[in-house]
Amino acid sequence: MAHGEGPFYCTDESIVQQIERQNLTPLRFVDDTGQLTETYPANPNGSRMGITSLCSPDGRHLAVMPHPERFFLPWQWSYWPQEWTNLKVSPWLKMFQNARQWCEK
Repeated sequence: MAHGEGPFYCTDESIVQQIERQNLTPLRFVDDTGQLTETYPANPNGSRMGITSLCSPDGRHLAVMPHPERFFLPWQWSYWPQEWTNLKVSPWLKMFQNARQWCEK
C-alpha cells in the first residue's frame, strides 16, 4: 500500500478456487461490520475478495501486504484511532506474537 502495489490479482479462476478450498488466505481486509471488502478505505489497494495474505499449505510461509512490520508502534502510524490512545503497541503486534508461539511449538 505504501507504494501503490500489492493487491491480490489472479487470472486463473482454478487457482483462486484452490486457494479458497485449502484456506490459504489467513488475513483479509474487512469492513466495519466484519464483512470481506474490496473497497476503499477498508481495503486500500482494492485486493480481490479482500485477500491481503497468502500462506503455504503447511503454514510455514506467509506473504503479507500491507507491511504490518511497519506499523506496530503508535508513532509509525499516519492515523491512530482516538479510542486507541492508551495502547502502547498496535493490534498488528499480535500477528508476530502468534507466529513466534507457533514456531516455538
